[in-house]
Amino acid sequence: MKVDPSQLKAFLLDSSLANKSQLEKAEKEAQKSGQRLEDILVKSGVAKEEELTKLKAYILGIPFVNLEDEKIAPEILQIIPEPIARKQNIVAFRKNGRNLEVAMLDPDDLQTIEFIRKKANLKILPRLTSAASIKNILRQYQKSLKAEFGEIIGKEASDIMPIVTESAVQSEDLPKEELEKAAQDLPVIKIVDTLVKHAILQKASDIHIEPMEKELIVRYRVDGILHETMTLPKQIAPGVVARIKVLSNLKLDEHRLPQDGRFKIETNEYKISFRVSILPVFDGEKVVMRLLPEGSKGLSLEKLGFWGRDLEIIHRQINKPTGLILVTGPTGCGKTTTLYTLMDILNTPDVNISTVEDPIEYRMPRINQTQVSPKIGLTFASGLRSLLRQDPDIIMVGEIRDNETASLAINASLTGHLVLSTLHTNSAAGSLPRLIDMKAEPFLIASTINCIEAQRLVRCLNPESKEKYRLDKAEMEELSKQINLEKVLEAMKREKIIPKDDKIEDIDFFRPKPTPDCPDGYKDRIGIHEIVEITETLKEMIVKQATSDQIEKQARSEGMITMLEDGFIKAAKGITSLEEVLRATSE
Repeated sequence: MKVDPSQLKAFLLDSSLANKSQLEKAEKEAQKSGQRLEDILVKSGVAKEEELTKLKAYILGIPFVNLEDEKIAPEILQIIPEPIARKQNIVAFRKNGRNLEVAMLDPDDLQTIEFIRKKANLKILPRLTSAASIKNILRQYQKSLKAEFGEIIGKEASDIMPIVTESAVQSEDLPKEELEKAAQDLPVIKIVDTLVKHAILQKASDIHIEPMEKELIVRYRVDGILHETMTLPKQIAPGVVARIKVLSNLKLDEHRLPQDGRFKIETNEYKISFRVSILPVFDGEKVVMRLLPEGSKGLSLEKLGFWGRDLEIIHRQINKPTGLILVTGPTGCGKTTTLYTLMDILNTPDVNISTVEDPIEYRMPRINQTQVSPKIGLTFASGLRSLLRQDPDIIMVGEIRDNETASLAINASLTGHLVLSTLHTNSAAGSLPRLIDMKAEPFLIASTINCIEAQRLVRCLNPESKEKYRLDKAEMEELSKQINLEKVLEAMKREKIIPKDDKIEDIDFFRPKPTPDCPDGYKDRIGIHEIVEITETLKEMIVKQATSDQIEKQARSEGMITMLEDGFIKAAKGITSLEEVLRATSE
C-alpha cells in the first residue's frame, strides 16, 4: 500500500502541485539529507502537507478525511486505546453498524489495523488524514471537565483547609506566607491546571473566575458567548487566585488594587499566552484570563469573512505606500485580529513595520512591537512620536484614543507612511465625525484616510446540523425596513451565490439545530464587515463636515454593502443564521 516515488512524481506534475525543476531540486535535497521527497516539498513551501496527503490518498484509492474541527463521540474514540492511538497515529472517528472508520497517517501499518480489528471485532475501513487532524482527535482523549473536576474536588478539595477566616477576608488582611503556601498546594495546582487545560480544549477565548458569597464560579467564553462551566467550593478561592498570581508574577498580598500580568503555557501540541486581569470585587478577587494562541496558522482575509468588493478594496488600499486605514467596532469584535492579518500580508523583508500597542496580543516575527506603559510616560502618542524616528514604512497604532494620537497618526500618514489603527465606533461612517470630535482637521482627514472598515463577529452554524427554511412575507417586510433587499439580491447574483432568476423568497436560510456535541448549534465565529472607501465625493463631504448618516447614504449609493447586508448574504450562504446577524448588529 506504499506510494511508489516515481508514481508520486508523475501525479505531482499532472496535478501542477510542483513543476519539473522544483521536483529535481527536491530530489537532490532528499538524497543529500536522507529525508523523504514529500517532507522536502513541504519544508520548501512547494506544496502543503494536506495537498500531498490528499494526492497519496487518491493514488492509493483510500478516501482522505479532514478531522481538524471534528469532535468524536467518546464511545467511538475509546475503541482504540489512547497509547496505541498516540504511538501509531491512528484514531477511530466513525462507526456504522459493524464498520469502523479509522483515520491514520501511514496506510501501510497493516499490523495495527489487524490488531484493532481483532480487539474491536469490527471491520476496519482505513482513511488517510493529516497530522493536524490526528493532533485534534488525540486531544479529545481527555476526561470531560466535570468528570475530571468531580475526581479532583471529591478526593482533594476536602483536604484544602480554609486558609483564612471570613473576618480575615472581609478585612482583606491575608497573610502573604499563607497565600504562598496555598499557591503551592498540590490540589490547587491541579485545579488551576485543569481549568486552563479544558479552556484550551474547548477553544475558549477567556476564562472568568468569579467569587460569589458561598461559591466560586468558573465561566468560559466560547465563540463570543459566556458559558458557566463549573461551581467550586468558596474555600479554595484564595488558593486559586494566589496560584494564578504566582504564575503571572503578581503581588500576592495586594488585594485592594487591580493587577495585570501574563504567563505562557507550552506543550508539544500548543503554545498559548495568557493575559491575566485581577480585579477586587465585594466577595474577593475576580480573575479574567484571555487566551492568546501563539504560532497558530496565519489567518487570511477570506477566513475572516471578507469577500467580493470588500476584499478588493482592502487589498488595493493596503498596497498604497501612504495613508490611514482604520478598523472600527466595539470591544471584542476582532479588530486586533484583522489588523494582525493585514500586517501578516504586508510583512515582507523589504519593509520596516513598527507598532505601538496596549497590550501586545500576538508576537510577530520581523515586526518591531512596542508595549504602551502609561506609568512611565510611554503612551500611544509618545510611542508613536518615537516610532517616526525609527525609519518605519508601515506603522500600526493599537488604538486612537485621544486628540494627540489622532493628530500624530494623521501627520504620520501625510509624511509618507502607511498607518493602520483602530477606533471605537459603531459604524464605518461614524468614524469620521469621531475624528473631527478629536479636533482633527476635516481637510487633513479627507486627504489621509484611504478606507474605514467596521465589523462585528457572528457565530457560525454547525455545518453538520442545521435546519433549512425560507422567509415568509411578514419576515421579508420586517427585513426590508433594515436591508436593501434588491441591492443584496443583485450582489449575490453578481458573486454567483444564487442563480440569476432567484428571488428573496427562493433563498434557503438555516437555523441552528442543537446536538449533544454542539448544544447551541453554533461552532466558531466569522466577521461581518462594511467598508467605506474614501472617494472624491466623500472627501468633499468630509471637508463640509457631513453627518455620519449623510456619509453612509453616499457610500451606499457608491456600492457599499452594510454589515447587516453582509450578514444577510452570509446567512444566505448557510454560514450563519439571520437571528445571529441581527443579534450582533443590534445596538
